[in-house]
Amino acid sequence: MWLSNSSVGRKVVMSVTGIALILFLTFHMAMNLVAIISPEGYNMVCEFLGANWYALAATAGLAFLVVVHVTYAFWLTIQNRKARGSERYAVVERPKGVDWASQNMLVLGIIVLVGMGLHLFNFWYNMQWPEILHKLGCTAVDTTYVADGIYHIENTFSNPVYSVLYLIWLAALWFHLTHGFWSSLQSLGWNNKIWLERWKCVSNIYTTIVILGFALVVIVYFAKSAC
Repeated sequence: MWLSNSSVGRKVVMSVTGIALILFLTFHMAMNLVAIISPEGYNMVCEFLGANWYALAATAGLAFLVVVHVTYAFWLTIQNRKARGSERYAVVERPKGVDWASQNMLVLGIIVLVGMGLHLFNFWYNMQWPEILHKLGCTAVDTTYVADGIYHIENTFSNPVYSVLYLIWLAALWFHLTHGFWSSLQSLGWNNKIWLERWKCVSNIYTTIVILGFALVVIVYFAKSAC
């Protein structure tokens, strides 16, 4: 199959799944900002999502996108390393026009994955997972705070260690997305010089807005806990 047998096809899969994940992050960031504007409204959103069929279907779809994106990322990295052969061991300066994020996408991606695991542990595991178990008939599980997103935000970001780890994660995500955004569009055909420069600019601005939205929640709730 072209999408898996060719380098171009694999880049297309990486691009499409990457853009889909960026759109999800945009939605997630907007949802998180509600926690600052209206804690009650944020909890209403959490209750609306919960472990309902549409939320579970979205979670499964998101997990599929992440698995495909990560799998193809490692696949392309291995392919590129094999193509370079012994040249990869040579100490060379960064080529002109190649940004730092481009040369470190795999490392950044691994940091993003670790941060995602931390995020799932602090929120999904404490919210949607207990509700799933309860719906499956497990009555011993505590469902008191499954829809209380504010409780989990306060509980997480009152811890300075978690707050710092989240900000490090968001910094790595910023570098990963600023390169990944425009690179995805390039792989999909927007690769002429004029549009490429425009997309790089859009990528930087858009990613900065999304990451600042996430970081604002961390900073605000940490500051509240410190008062």
